[in-house]
Amino acid sequence: MFHKRLFVLLCCGVFLAPLTARAALPMSVPGEGELPSLANMLERVNPAVVNIATYTTVRTSNPLLDDPFFRRFFNVPRTRRTQSAGSGVIVDAEAGYIVTNHHVVGRADEISIGLADGRVLQADLVGRDQQVDLAVLKVDPQELIEIGLANSADLRVGDFVVAIGNPFGLNQTVTSGIVSALGRSGLGIEGYEDFIQTDAPINPGNSGGALVDLNGDLVGINTAILAPTGSNVGIGFAIPSNMVRAIMDELIEHGEVRRGLIGVTVQSLNAELARAFGVQRRDGIVVVEVEPDSPADEAGLEAGDIITRVGKRDIRRLSDFHSQAAIMFIGDEIDVELIRNGRERSVALEITENTQQRAVGRRVDPRLAGVEFENFWNPDEPGKSAGVLTTTVDSRSKAYAYGLRAGDVIVAANRRTIGDISELRDAILLNQRQIVLRVYRNGRFGDVLIR
Repeated sequence: MFHKRLFVLLCCGVFLAPLTARAALPMSVPGEGELPSLANMLERVNPAVVNIATYTTVRTSNPLLDDPFFRRFFNVPRTRRTQSAGSGVIVDAEAGYIVTNHHVVGRADEISIGLADGRVLQADLVGRDQQVDLAVLKVDPQELIEIGLANSADLRVGDFVVAIGNPFGLNQTVTSGIVSALGRSGLGIEGYEDFIQTDAPINPGNSGGALVDLNGDLVGINTAILAPTGSNVGIGFAIPSNMVRAIMDELIEHGEVRRGLIGVTVQSLNAELARAFGVQRRDGIVVVEVEPDSPADEAGLEAGDIITRVGKRDIRRLSDFHSQAAIMFIGDEIDVELIRNGRERSVALEITENTQQRAVGRRVDPRLAGVEFENFWNPDEPGKSAGVLTTTVDSRSKAYAYGLRAGDVIVAANRRTIGDISELRDAILLNQRQIVLRVYRNGRFGDVLIR
């Protein structure tokens, strides 16, 4: 059943499990004395896949140690050192850049890179993007070997792929399979989801490793598996290389991902809406509301517009739009194709910085009607918001009935840490089934569930 699915982020966790998906090999007619083999390609590619070891200092919690009387008699360390492992891919040998998953290095105090030739290098964190689960590291570029990035838009279901990484600490492990599906989303693994699904066996420790085509070019970064039994069942997910390239470039240039404001509320086109708008197509998304003075408003978008293409991506469903939004950054100018009153149009949308400080709840999500929000500023870090303050909650609203109150500071939504209203909106948009708000009230944290 769907509700029993277990998604495993492939960071290290040492348990042994049988591989239930058989490796696949490309079919070919062998020449005289030759057998089909991936060996030549792997000899070129394997040195570009690295082992990542991270070290983190964690504060231990023990109520007894909070009492000065007991601390006099027990010399117990208040912190402990933890270690974990994952994989990474060298994408720029000359500059020393390595791509991996955010969850592999996100909390690390120290990061070590193990190369295929046995060398160990210390890495610095260039930047990370929690919403897509990517991070970029930098090492001293000493005779490194890189992987070229393929155009993941050219992938087709059925293409052969090879997964390379360090599962269970076993360096340079290679498995093969095919592309099982493209554009997987709605899994609740990451904020922005546009996964390649593969049956190439991948396991804990493969996080951040390479998914390559038969030319040895990177088509994805391995991230998670569907594991209802806790073991590999032949359903793995990788972030496509086109998204990796866009996020990597943004992190290298700015040290962070600067997603801006678009300013539209959208929903999927269905048969009923298609009839109402007099269009024949059954795929696309409909603009429900345009925020005044937003980039969408400046570009001329209107409620009722049916968006069919954004940039180079066809928009057939809501997840296509959200996935494209993941790689739309401040300063980008994006061509948007749409249908209005039965006629095709094209407009240019310029992404700008989101300076929104206040918002009414219905503009964030209809279920939050009757609520008013404003960004909550961190008193210890001037100029940096640290959540969203609920300033007003109508006692007749759904949000009030579910327990939201004026004065609550929302610090997370749908398991995503948020810093401002824009991030609150994004977190809710990416999980339409329910809204789970983590709030700070009267010195304590709690959850508010709104359906």
